[in-house]
Amino acid sequence: MKGQLPQLKRLVLTDAGLETDLVFNHGLDLPHFASIVLVATVEGRAALEAYYRPYLELARRLGTGFILDSLTWRASPDWAEPLGLLQPELDQLNIAAIEMLHRLRAEFATDTLEIVVSGCIGPRGDGYDPGQIMSVTEAADYHGHQARVLASAGVDMLSALTMTNVNEATGIALAAQKVGLPVVISFTVETDGRLPTGDLLMDAVEAVDAATGGYPAYFMINCAHPDHFAAVLDQPAAWTRRIRGVRANASRCSHKELDAMTELDQGDPVELGQLYRKLLEVQPQITVLGGCCGTDLRHVTAIANACMGLPRFG
Repeated sequence: MKGQLPQLKRLVLTDAGLETDLVFNHGLDLPHFASIVLVATVEGRAALEAYYRPYLELARRLGTGFILDSLTWRASPDWAEPLGLLQPELDQLNIAAIEMLHRLRAEFATDTLEIVVSGCIGPRGDGYDPGQIMSVTEAADYHGHQARVLASAGVDMLSALTMTNVNEATGIALAAQKVGLPVVISFTVETDGRLPTGDLLMDAVEAVDAATGGYPAYFMINCAHPDHFAAVLDQPAAWTRRIRGVRANASRCSHKELDAMTELDQGDPVELGQLYRKLLEVQPQITVLGGCCGTDLRHVTAIANACMGLPRFG
């Protein structure tokens, strides 16, 4: 399956900042920022389908592929109790989330619109703060549970988003390998381009590859503004060729500043699109484009329009 992922050979879009869009732009309540709770109700599922559809229509109109990332970022075992759920109930919501994506793929997929169903795995704790760092073995054991649930639901791949530290990222990669699924590791960085642990992005990518025999299909950066990491990717290198995707924030604010915000900083969609284009001019291997906190359909549309103009996508 790893060699068959369409994003390894063509431009593919993702959605944007699902949680921030639903909370700030649509007024939905997400306890603990966990969008998985919406799957439990008819109204919630309708809101989620209404969220995903315009992105699929955008991909169809532009002739790109699309990655349907599941809303399971905050749906690993430790989140069951805070969400008032038993573990089997949370597992069923994980499965239901994937089933919804399969229905959307059945509706939109064509010979030209290739759609990948991706099971999203988030950090055990906070997406901005590494907190107490697990050992690689502990991380593989912990995330192995959700990896098995998502695999049983029939995902094409796993995506580990907002990874803050090397050990957890490595553990998820090993958990994915155990269930036989391709996996993407997406690190978040601070305003200085380093992981929240202080590690260089280069060192993090190389460490995960070294510990897993290069198992991840590729790496990504998400939940940071391009200004925070563009300098790190200012020239091609062996390790940067492993970075194939970007899901940036709309805001230039730090994670600490974003955490304290009561209003959404939506930035400038057109400017964000141009910043993506500049990244791709330096790093032409990047083929996965989407958004993270503060972004919505406007941002992904601007990003796609800016980057579609590059000669290799013409």
